[in-house]
Amino acid sequence: MAKNPIYKVIFYNQNQVYEVYARAIYQSDMYGFIELEEFVFGERSQVLVDPAEERLKAEFTDVKRSYIPLHSIIRIDEVEKEGAVRVTELKSGEKVTPFPFPTLIPTPKGD
Repeated sequence: MAKNPIYKVIFYNQNQVYEVYARAIYQSDMYGFIELEEFVFGERSQVLVDPAEERLKAEFTDVKRSYIPLHSIIRIDEVEKEGAVRVTELKSGEKVTPFPFPTLIPTPKGD
């Protein structure tokens, strides 16, 4: 297992699919959320500029921690090294349906 693992997280957000990399990911204390910390962006050559990566860098520049709703997560992978981050716009006709997420409400036990 890697000493400093990197996680690729793919999630759905406002008709877009985000693919980002983070060093820390865990279940939040807020019910139904996953926390992402320490976003990783590839150090690319200054000659080539990827607009998607620049957009995501700008969006997450001052973000210390991001809370992603559990039902928006599509996939989480532990990877050897970071890759290109992406934002994919869903075309009309394409559908991403979150897995049903039942809300369990504890009921008091009868005496």
